[in-house]
Amino acid sequence: MPTRLFSPYVLRGLTLANRIVVSPMAQYSGNAANEATDWHLMHYGNLAVSGPGLVMIEATAVEPRGRVGQHDIGLWTDAQQAALARVLGFCRQYGQAAIGIQLAHAGRKASTARPWEGLAYQGEAEGGWVPISGSDAPYAGRPVPRVLDHAGLDEVKACFVAATRRAAAIGFDLLEVHAAHGYFLHAFLSPLSNTRNDAYGGDLAGRMRYPLEVFAAMRAAWPAERPMGVRISATDWLEGGWVVEDSVAFARALRDLGCDYVCASSGGTSPDQVLDVGPGYQVPMARRIRADAGIASMAVGLITEPMQAEGALRDGAADLVALGRGMTYDPRWAWHAAEALREAAAFAPQYARSHPSMRFGDFTKLTQEAAARQRR
Repeated sequence: MPTRLFSPYVLRGLTLANRIVVSPMAQYSGNAANEATDWHLMHYGNLAVSGPGLVMIEATAVEPRGRVGQHDIGLWTDAQQAALARVLGFCRQYGQAAIGIQLAHAGRKASTARPWEGLAYQGEAEGGWVPISGSDAPYAGRPVPRVLDHAGLDEVKACFVAATRRAAAIGFDLLEVHAAHGYFLHAFLSPLSNTRNDAYGGDLAGRMRYPLEVFAAMRAAWPAERPMGVRISATDWLEGGWVVEDSVAFARALRDLGCDYVCASSGGTSPDQVLDVGPGYQVPMARRIRADAGIASMAVGLITEPMQAEGALRDGAADLVALGRGMTYDPRWAWHAAEALREAAAFAPQYARSHPSMRFGDFTKLTQEAAARQRR
């Protein structure tokens, strides 16, 4: 029986060769002007030739205040646009995967050191800045953010739209909005981080209003034939916080605005969160959103084994599966999954001789087949 994992999947005008997605993973390796560098050529090029259906470029800041830290990549200048176009061109020259990009704003969790440097808040004396947010609720250990009025919120929305237009001009196949993990848009959604008393706060409808307005504006600026999705935190893992039922309501509203899928992650509002972590621990959230909101779902979070990924798809929990740390640990995960499931994944002809079938097989035949796939 053909597997679901290696079956094609259609999102608007985009057909993915399989359901394997490389999750957007921040590299914190931009240059001083927040441009993608040779590290990104190597990193994404390596992933693009390794058999996934979709490779997502990391969370890319839409304005300087939206960076998690000083080494993030951004998309608000012509030079940044050119640098990302170079990465995309490189991946397309040699790889077979579709390439998407995630646009993000860190909000109240901005201006921190890189993970391997401790993630501590960096103030203005260290080259940092005062974070901004829709509310005055700080993230633990960070300063109280500067609260934006309606004019300030319109300015941030315009930054998201401008970055969307730049991403479209570069030619990315898919766009994802980062509305998870306690960052700018998620901070509106969670009642624990949204303390506004105007139209953008209060009840669920009020808290969803600004993120939905941002999405609608971005969708209008993104080509109609190209898919667009949203990554959310399906639950805060905190009493009194955002819950899966809220995520279903948000997903329905996104669907009605032209959203093509929801990626169900979780957490990030507070370090006090109590996560129930285990293999595929967020898959039930993807299942609930897919079933109750009537929208395609992407499962993510400790999906590490081929049969585990296949099961999430075959059982109807998700339409796509995203791997992050598992894919960086094993960039050839898609090849190994194909072998385990007796399927075929895209193989660069330069690497064809390493395929297990070549231990006693016809190297010339496989190389020619791989070259033909690369030309397509």
